[in-house]
Amino acid sequence: MQQIYPVLLAASLLQAAPLAAAPTSGGDQPLLTKTKRKTVAPAPDPAEATIGGTVLTNTGEPLPGATIFLKGTFIGTSTDQLGKFSLNVPFDNGAVEILVAYVGYETQLVQLNKSDNLLSVVLAPSSTLLNETVVSASRVEENILRAPVTIDKVSTRQLERFSTPEVLAGLGQLPGVDVNSASMLFTSVSTRGFNTAKSERVMQLVDYMDTALPSLNLSPGNLVGLPELDLESIELLHGPASALYGANALSGVVLFNSKDPFVYEGLSVRVRGGQRNLLDGQLRYAKKLTDKLALKLNASGFQAQDWLAQNYEAASFSQNPEGSSLGYDAVNRYGEISNVYSPYQNRPATPNSAEFKVHPDLYGKTVYMPGFTEQELIGPDQKTKSYRVQGALSYLIKDDLKLTLEAKRGVGTATYQNQSRFRIKGLGTNQYRAELKSSKGFIRAYSTEDFTGSSYELTQLSALLQNSPTTEGGPTSYKQLYFYTFNQAYTKARDEFKLGVAEAQAAAKAAADAVQLKSSDARYATLREKITGDDQPGRGAQQNFNSFLNDISAQRSFRLSDAGTDLVLGGAYRQYRLGSGGKLFADTDGKRLENHEYGAYGQLTQTLLQEHLKLALAGRVDFFKNFDPSFSPRASAVYSFGKDKQHNFRASFGQAFRSPSQTDQYLRSDVGTFILLGNLGGFQGYSFTDANGKSYVPGTSLAGYELTLNKLKLERVTTTEVGYKGAILPNVYVDASYFRSRYNDFIGGSAFVGNVDGTRPTFQQVNAGLASGFTDAKATPARIIFASYNNSQEVRTQGATVGITYYLHKALNVGGNYSLNVLDRSNLPAGFRTFFNTPKHKFNLNASGTVLRNLSYSVNYRWVEGHQQELPLATGQVRTYRTTDAYLGYTVPKLATTLQAGVSNLFDANNIQIIGGPQLGRLAYLGLLVNVK
Repeated sequence: MQQIYPVLLAASLLQAAPLAAAPTSGGDQPLLTKTKRKTVAPAPDPAEATIGGTVLTNTGEPLPGATIFLKGTFIGTSTDQLGKFSLNVPFDNGAVEILVAYVGYETQLVQLNKSDNLLSVVLAPSSTLLNETVVSASRVEENILRAPVTIDKVSTRQLERFSTPEVLAGLGQLPGVDVNSASMLFTSVSTRGFNTAKSERVMQLVDYMDTALPSLNLSPGNLVGLPELDLESIELLHGPASALYGANALSGVVLFNSKDPFVYEGLSVRVRGGQRNLLDGQLRYAKKLTDKLALKLNASGFQAQDWLAQNYEAASFSQNPEGSSLGYDAVNRYGEISNVYSPYQNRPATPNSAEFKVHPDLYGKTVYMPGFTEQELIGPDQKTKSYRVQGALSYLIKDDLKLTLEAKRGVGTATYQNQSRFRIKGLGTNQYRAELKSSKGFIRAYSTEDFTGSSYELTQLSALLQNSPTTEGGPTSYKQLYFYTFNQAYTKARDEFKLGVAEAQAAAKAAADAVQLKSSDARYATLREKITGDDQPGRGAQQNFNSFLNDISAQRSFRLSDAGTDLVLGGAYRQYRLGSGGKLFADTDGKRLENHEYGAYGQLTQTLLQEHLKLALAGRVDFFKNFDPSFSPRASAVYSFGKDKQHNFRASFGQAFRSPSQTDQYLRSDVGTFILLGNLGGFQGYSFTDANGKSYVPGTSLAGYELTLNKLKLERVTTTEVGYKGAILPNVYVDASYFRSRYNDFIGGSAFVGNVDGTRPTFQQVNAGLASGFTDAKATPARIIFASYNNSQEVRTQGATVGITYYLHKALNVGGNYSLNVLDRSNLPAGFRTFFNTPKHKFNLNASGTVLRNLSYSVNYRWVEGHQQELPLATGQVRTYRTTDAYLGYTVPKLATTLQAGVSNLFDANNIQIIGGPQLGRLAYLGLLVNVK
């Protein structure tokens, strides 16, 4: 059936008569109307003629970037910098209708009986955005005011005014959106709480292709995504969306819509340079080779000095406070290996070694090595880089049936944060797409390959540096030397020099620090290069994975009746082929691991009360190789009133899920001191502390330390939402929402002592492993294991957003938005960690406009309240931060050129968005944008 369904749908697409529609370049589905037109001959003939002219505002100014479509087809174009356009349209079947549109203006329908090259189309402003459409909310095109759920759209004009280093960071200007930057070009996006540094619960799509790395199921932001010059718009869908998008759309969807080469022709070049040695260049070229065939090429390159994390406060899990003479574990120092001195470490003299006896004062004391900073570990790799190339061919099989073939490659260098911080150096993706699309549906197939380049992990790198021999081939490691020196120096200070405890600890630390490997040592550079170039876990820090995602999906729309009944049916199948050479996954036999999931969805929509009321029911069933099937429903209602339906109230109920990542399922990486494992069968073992936080004492009873991790299952959320979107006054636009959510089976991670086969070790096996830290396979099969599990505690949240924009004048649009997120702790046990990681309050204030006809500007002030964050790397308080971003552009229409200036974090304020992340400072640039139609 999986093979037959796409074939049948292809046949239905090819046989379908084209509907009267205004297609868009970004959506799965053009906006359907009831009007039909005669079939246009697929090939040009002498009856084909050219139309052309100018699109103007009601004040006589040209509108660059306005779109012009032959109604019901994909035949279209856009205006140049002077507002001019030309388009070949057929008149062989009589009169034609042309749709002329621009964001913020009323769409015009122009009827033509013959060729006309002197058209003058005037568009009147529409401050209520009545003509703005979106496609992600319902997977069919609809007016944004009547979307059934909370959704935002960012237009090309708005994107051009973003001054952040990369486009995702600019989405923080939207209500309800949290952006977390782990480095300059690695930004994650979250909505409605439970933020992380890796966008694991918000699906990111470029033209409906998943941008996530197949190996990790996380999106690297726009690092290897779509250049801004080719972005037509971004749509951000808030809240659960699994009913139409399946796995991982737990908290929303970000859809990047690219520009159609049939509509946006010409050459575009953007060059920017600025602080931190910033150099950013982008090029886009699109051309209609014939009326049926169009080509698009994109290329971009970016480089700058990256932000580095420099938080040297004591980590929450550090046994010693900051500044302790015993050392401490800082958030952004790595390799701070600790040792708890005990009498078990005493050794008698042997022919090959002297007696070692721990000073009794040190019994039970934890001593930390100094470790290394991020600057020291990254060294020559501090530059962040991004290179992207893409090519696409589009062919009009019919006026309303388009075939697109695309290939793209993206490679980037940045820092990513999870259990540790990773320097992703040359990480990238290759992606290929084939799509057949009409106004009634589509068939889409794509393949994504990821690769790691020379990426490495900072924690592993620093630990391996500390465990390296002090001389090449020598028997003693820096770690052994450090703790031996500390004990001997302390003993001498106390017993020989009779110093007090504090003074002896300080003297011991100074002596041990002196023998510590330092980044200034010649041996350090040699060891660093060796370890970062080795991908064998336990021996090197380089990461190794190379996996594939193959995805095929299809959708078909049906008009069931003229009474406003519509049906959408769709389905998707995706296959993962995981590879790491046994370095990350359990593909130890050299064969790729195969995983798959597939699903089908449907949505029934009914309009009533003369189209004032729109009801919709949607549902999706998903099947998995490793988990039980999942059903995701969504029900919604939108009621519109007012002369132009400018007031819209919505309500919805939905459920969504997130499937465990491929690493959650298939991880197997043995780094020596512990092993990371996927959890498809469950584990039994022992925790390091009991329910009261008491640490296990060697040799005592293990009762109270038992731990059981059941096999993984899906994360789930149930959300109820109400909202309003509309124009409360002719020039005042408001968007408000309120939601309540219940989360179950959240996936987290846990370290414990267990057997690799999932069984619980015996008392003897546990105690036999303590001496070696569970690294001696001859002594015991027990290991320290890290694995994922589902938390059984339900977590409840609620929140609200409100945004208001006042279109005062072309020269001044002012607005702002406020977001509230509240974690309900009434049902949570004391000390329960929720990983909510979300500010309770945040807001934006902004102003934008165009003055002196060609001078455009934008200013945005963002305030985010300080809040507690619980991340795998660290737990702590993120302080309140503020940031001001500004943009200025002056356009010279006759030269098709815009001079640009921009700055993010204008006042260089403290701006740390994630615990363990860098402080994002000021970044100012000057640039030049050229658009030649």
